[in-house]
Amino acid sequence: MIRLAEVIKTFLPDLEQQYGSRLLPSHRQALTAIEQCRTQALGTAAIHCQDCDSHAVFPLSCGHRFCPQCQHEARETWLERQRAKLLPVDYYLITFTLPAPLRALVYDHQREAYDLLIRLAWQTLAAFGLRDKTLHGDLGATVVLHTHNRALDFHPHVHVVLPAGAIDPATRHWNRKTGKFLFPHKALAKVFRAKWFAAMKELGWTVRADLPAQWVVDCKPVGNGDKALIYLGRYLYHGVLPEKNILRNADGQVTFRYTDNTGTQKTRTLAGADFRWLLLRHVLPKGLRRSRDYGFLHANCKRLIGLLHRVLRFIPPQPQQRPPRCCKHCGGMVTVSIFPIPAHLRSAARPAAASLEAAM
Repeated sequence: MIRLAEVIKTFLPDLEQQYGSRLLPSHRQALTAIEQCRTQALGTAAIHCQDCDSHAVFPLSCGHRFCPQCQHEARETWLERQRAKLLPVDYYLITFTLPAPLRALVYDHQREAYDLLIRLAWQTLAAFGLRDKTLHGDLGATVVLHTHNRALDFHPHVHVVLPAGAIDPATRHWNRKTGKFLFPHKALAKVFRAKWFAAMKELGWTVRADLPAQWVVDCKPVGNGDKALIYLGRYLYHGVLPEKNILRNADGQVTFRYTDNTGTQKTRTLAGADFRWLLLRHVLPKGLRRSRDYGFLHANCKRLIGLLHRVLRFIPPQPQQRPPRCCKHCGGMVTVSIFPIPAHLRSAARPAAASLEAAM
């Protein structure tokens, strides 16, 4: 398997030469984290068995959300938390996509634009939930930001997993909706477009004349919601490109595979520096939350979710108990000791990382 860290080392000089002036601090931090991941540069973890006295030492992982080797435990934790809030109703996956002429603006104002995209998608759905004759109440939703399409081109959009149930704000009754139809997608797109234009004007952004009159919002049923959550969790916590999909790194080029919207596997080959830049465009601003829960699914509504479970007589999937750490030799209990290297000393540990830090 070709490691992303190997590609970084190979094409770092080309990347600096071609895109150095466009690299953000967040890009350089991601590059350094991935290059140092699971190396002595970050420190080590020592495992000791109390029964057979065996020892093992492993390098620490970086934990960066852009790193394809990390985030497995974070994904499982997120999925368990979302499954614990599932309800016995139909679920829908709604996708809000920004038109191509806006992508340059979004990239230049990432923190504000991503936050706006997430919030306006939720506000649009919340307004429809209150006006809907069947639901007529406050919704709950999980909103997840994606910045790329399947070929990894910059393509900002959000996915919303939404249970077709609502709490009437006046009576506190639980209303639910069934069937394959939730809200008219053209009406959703029209309201979302109007909200985006209003926000752009408020922020002082120029509204381009070539923006399409009709935007795209997709709304489809997804059963009980579990598969949709698994799908989103896979993209949330595995980096932009799994390393198993990097097929070739030779002759100054990188080839990777992806699956298009029809389910057909395709390959794409780019010059090494262009490949790295393709991935780096999807590094998010530091501290930006790309997954957010709204309405009665918000983290502050745990008691309300518990009440709904009791009223609806529904037991959500329970988290699986993780097995204890045991010695692979004798099965005995082990202790784990962590010996991290402080951040200010890491650049001295690896010369390649030091060059990145110096360029910041």
